[in-house]
Amino acid sequence: MDFHKILKKKRIEDHLSQEELAEQLNISRQSISKWENEKGYPNIETLLKISEIFNVTVDELLKGDDYLKNKIIQDSKKLKYPKWKSFFDILTFIGLIFIIAKIIIFIITKITGNEITFLSGSIVYSFLPLLLMIIGAIGTDILRKKYK
Repeated sequence: MDFHKILKKKRIEDHLSQEELAEQLNISRQSISKWENEKGYPNIETLLKISEIFNVTVDELLKGDDYLKNKIIQDSKKLKYPKWKSFFDILTFIGLIFIIAKIIIFIITKITGNEITFLSGSIVYSFLPLLLMIIGAIGTDILRKKYK
């Protein structure tokens, strides 16, 4: 049975109007109407609340509704994706800032003729910016492919 049929059946069995169910879920009555008329689906948080209200498992609500199953899977992926994407974007940005700083320091040392000795032999100074940018770019690419 599809989600919209299960929702309506359970709501009627519990003698709840769309308005009453909507109040319990802290949403509009129109949302309940959309779901029951197959014009939309709840998010995962609301789906969990619905399962609690009707004392059924989420699995029971999802059974037979492949579209809703796929929507829930995609919603859960979206919850993880932005956090990791932000992390890799920040790594790339920090690497870029370091490379710009290296270029500025290089130009200043060429103009003034002064050498900054504590940076000249440092492996971290030489490779860290590039490494950060590579890790950020690879991480972003992996996420893009995984959550496509």
